[in-house]
Amino acid sequence: MALDWIGFTYAVLVSAGGITGYVKAGSVPSLVAGLVFGLLAAAGAYLTSHNPKNVWLSLGTSGTLAVLMGIRFLNSWKFMPAGLMCLLSGLMVWKITAGMMKRQHQS
Repeated sequence: MALDWIGFTYAVLVSAGGITGYVKAGSVPSLVAGLVFGLLAAAGAYLTSHNPKNVWLSLGTSGTLAVLMGIRFLNSWKFMPAGLMCLLSGLMVWKITAGMMKRQHQS
């Protein structure tokens, strides 16, 4: 069983972003969203670690964050934090879909 270290790192970064938003700006919605999405990302990484084909929670979490933070970035044109989270989430979507395609071609 190989751990999904990239997925767990992403989950920590998402949670840390929510905590940072709360500490710097007092934003309770940032804290709640960061912790909820971080928990979902960690659960997705755990599921993927046990079964590499079980990527749907990770894909849904990172895809949702990519879209939501992409919209926030386009509205504000501020890279931090929305642009960074959109970029990281987009990279996670790319990693997951590339792994799915690789497994599909190996079968």
